[in-house]
Amino acid sequence: MAERSKFQQNIIKNYYENFDTLQLQRLGEQVTELYLAEGKARANQWKKVVQVLEKLKIPKSRIDHLVKSDNPQLLAKLLEELLAKDTAK
Repeated sequence: MAERSKFQQNIIKNYYENFDTLQLQRLGEQVTELYLAEGKARANQWKKVVQVLEKLKIPKSRIDHLVKSDNPQLLAKLLEELLAKDTAK
């Protein structure tokens, strides 16, 4: 396997240092998409949301509650909580 340049190493390092922030940004975009989605598209959007929430290490019970309620407002409130924690770091 080829050695990585210092530039490539810095890119990889920065990605993992900012992983949570990137996932929160992605979740914010998905909240918007969820508000607009209907039918099958909405179900698919929830699947994507679950993947991001799992990456953010949100407890499975809370994820299940959000999906079962099918309420984007609850997801938006969770996002606010997570953003507040992220900025407090």
